[in-house]
Amino acid sequence: MKANNSLCNQYKITDWLPTSVKEMKAHGWNEVDVVLFSGDAYVDHPSFGAAVIGRVLQSHGLKVAIVPQPNWRDDLRDFRKIGRPRLFFGISAGAMDSMVNHYTANRRRRSDDAYTPDGRLGMRPDYPTIVYSKILKEIYPDVPIIAGGIEASMRRLSHYDYWDDKLHKSILCDAPIDMLIYGMGELPILEVVARLEKGESISQITNVKQTVVLSDTVPSYDDNNIILNSFEDCLKNKKSQAQNFKHIEQQSNRYEGATLWQKHGDEYVKVNPMNPPMTTSQIDASFDLPYTRLPHPRYNGKTIPAFEMIKFSVNMHRGCFGGCAFCTISAHQGKFIASRSKESILREVKQIAKMPDFKGYLSDLGGPSANMYMMCGKELNICKKCMKPSCLHPKPCTNLNTNHAQLLDIYKSVDALPQIKKSFIGSGVRYDLSMHHTGNADVDRINAKYNEELIKNHVSGRLKVAPEHTCARVLDVMRKPSFSLYYDFKKIFDKVNRVNSLNQQLIPYFISSHPGCREVDMAELAVEIKGLNMHLEQVQDFTPTPMTLSTEIYYTGIHPYTGEKIFTATTREEKLAQRKYFFWYDSKYRHDIISSLKKLKRHNLINKLFPRK
Repeated sequence: MKANNSLCNQYKITDWLPTSVKEMKAHGWNEVDVVLFSGDAYVDHPSFGAAVIGRVLQSHGLKVAIVPQPNWRDDLRDFRKIGRPRLFFGISAGAMDSMVNHYTANRRRRSDDAYTPDGRLGMRPDYPTIVYSKILKEIYPDVPIIAGGIEASMRRLSHYDYWDDKLHKSILCDAPIDMLIYGMGELPILEVVARLEKGESISQITNVKQTVVLSDTVPSYDDNNIILNSFEDCLKNKKSQAQNFKHIEQQSNRYEGATLWQKHGDEYVKVNPMNPPMTTSQIDASFDLPYTRLPHPRYNGKTIPAFEMIKFSVNMHRGCFGGCAFCTISAHQGKFIASRSKESILREVKQIAKMPDFKGYLSDLGGPSANMYMMCGKELNICKKCMKPSCLHPKPCTNLNTNHAQLLDIYKSVDALPQIKKSFIGSGVRYDLSMHHTGNADVDRINAKYNEELIKNHVSGRLKVAPEHTCARVLDVMRKPSFSLYYDFKKIFDKVNRVNSLNQQLIPYFISSHPGCREVDMAELAVEIKGLNMHLEQVQDFTPTPMTLSTEIYYTGIHPYTGEKIFTATTREEKLAQRKYFFWYDSKYRHDIISSLKKLKRHNLINKLFPRK
């Protein structure tokens, strides 16, 4: 049986994990050990979580099938077709939280789904983790269910859900799952499998790192256990929820964290600590698995937008120590960087170069943040004691090694390959990291060289950066650097362009309605960007998502670390009042902006935005 589109014809169907009984038979199997259900289409690529977990399990001798985007509205045949697995069902809502995938910041239904063939909407339910697990538990009540992925990971404890505007219990209380794996799942899933193979039941496996379980055990009070405020307490008092978040974030970012316990009714949700960051050999082992790097042939050449975005890109590391208040990366991947070896990266680049439609251009050599590759603390013992969520805010840590030398070496080695015409950096660049003056002349020289190399040779016409705001007070809540650093980076950008006769654009990204931001702050942002002659494109209204500092402030009105009350725009009217300042240059917003600034008694800003001729 051969794949039927031109990209796939170099492979046979057994080069993918089976998605049907027919494909299972082609593998020579009559049953499987694990069946994975995913809210995304099946793309056999290391950027798609279900494929990663499937390949990891396969590499350890397990027979794994995957059911992508099962139909939950018909006779449920998709949930029955593979049959009962020997070990367990695995569930992931997909690479995004389903509610972010489905709805805009205004809670309006989106018109497409980037993780679905041809971007078709409606191929997954809201909250797939809950929907899929309820169906499977009804059909196969005695088969263990293990959930993972970003949706389950970020909902592992009580959390605010923006889309129905209320506090939710841990997802373990709403979904009949036996275990939740949070963060990157390769290491915990293998330990769980090893213990199942030894004859332990899923209910006995309660202490694997990066797993979450329901427990009727009363936790002990000691340094290794933190007992959070109960869900019921959080429901009654938002301050209790804010207090919880500080512990949750700190422990998620510790090298060696404590176990978290939160009571829900008569049971406790037990969150085991994160694993230390993966070693280079461990992360290489995951990325070096035999992915086809292609969508499954079942899609018959249909376009999967999310795949098209990353088809010719390479992820070089995991984790992010930026600690931005609105970002989920550190809560999911941790703040410690796990980097691939140069050899592993080059192997993947060479594999991409063999793809029939590759024209010699890599779209991204990056990661969660493009320029954190191989960075870590100079003294690991200091890092092991640290509970700060950010290594860059309010200023870069003195123990952080910010040397970009190994990253420059990767760029040079990739570009030296004969198959590569150009490699671009599509991931976000932390310019506060690359411009940081360390006091070490050699490191500062290398980092200046990095900025020059990036701008001169790795920008695809436009370099996107994320200052996020211009107001110092708002930036502090965001855990972002001063906007003055944007000006400093722009000077470097403009100089490199001028010296090399380039005509490239620097595209900044901004957020409105973030906690701490008032309407007047947006008006002042408008004045600032007007002075830079910007007509903004990359803008977004803040969307609260589970398990971020910004979301906790949005819901509770309290900063979890200081107890300070923080203003947040929460109504549609307040949000629109802020957003309009992005478009000060559009005549249809002019009257409304002037009217608003008069009410705010900021006539000086009117004169700056719309000076009389």
